[in-house]
Amino acid sequence: METSGGKWIRPDKRLAIYLRDGLACVWCGWAIEDGERLSLDHITPHSKGGSNGADNLIACCLRCNSSRQDRSIDEFAQRVVEYHKKGDPSEILARIEYHKKGDPSEILARIEHKLGLDLAPYRDEAKRIIARRKDERTGNPCGGVS
Repeated sequence: METSGGKWIRPDKRLAIYLRDGLACVWCGWAIEDGERLSLDHITPHSKGGSNGADNLIACCLRCNSSRQDRSIDEFAQRVVEYHKKGDPSEILARIEYHKKGDPSEILARIEHKLGLDLAPYRDEAKRIIARRKDERTGNPCGGVS
């Protein structure tokens, strides 16, 4: 899984947030199976008092993260819709609210429990997310990777 990052957040917490957010950019919807590299975006930027807590972080592609800068979520949602010429800013804002409420602590607890051990179950979980999304895009009702 291609990701971008730094040392300001533990790798296991980063992974838990990526999994919580479905391994896709919350802003534009592009995902790792589309070739995107993920990073984390602060819903409330550091420059405006935002924290590094999971409730203030969302998965996003590098393009959206660097384009957003310190714009408000409302302003940037509108820009994303205008750029992609599809969707509605309210859909993006609803996704952000949904992910903001999602607590990756269960995923994080599983990762911490297995830390230093086999990460295969998390890779498998990522593969299931990707397969499910591909099935949704193609309309395959039977599902993908089991």
